Amino acid sequence: MAITIRKAVREDCPRLLELVKELAVYEKAPEQVTVTMDHFTESGFGPRPVWWAFVAEEQGHIQGFALYYIRYSTWKGQVMYLEDILVTENARGKGIGQLLFNRLVEEAKEKGFKRISWQVLEWNEPAIHFYKKYKADFDGEWLNASIGL
Repeated sequence: MAITIRKAVREDCPRLLELVKELAVYEKAPEQVTVTMDHFTESGFGPRPVWWAFVAEEQGHIQGFALYYIRYSTWKGQVMYLEDILVTENARGKGIGQLLFNRLVEEAKEKGFKRISWQVLEWNEPAIHFYKKYKADFDGEWLNASIGL
């Protein structure tokens, strides 16, 4: 079956949020997804979007997505931050992740971003193996930090 990679549109949000929840289950944190559909949709397709995404379609059904936003590095300038990339479990092994990641690289180059950065859980060996194919640098020096508001 042919896989099509395209920019996400507002109408994709329900399926994207389903896939976000699937990813949360995989990452052993389903209770952590608290974003509402309205907030998710407005954040991507409102007057001031803060995220953009590509979707992978097979026969008109979204099988995966890659969602990013723009960070700013005082050392490098604008950076693409890959928030999530997921291929639904039953569609893995078809090269969809590679198609999505390649499209992100293309987008980053088109927009003049200085790099693409992301996080990966240390136990997620399939993802780590995938990123190593792209010669990703893994930085064990920095610690993640956040505060809840």
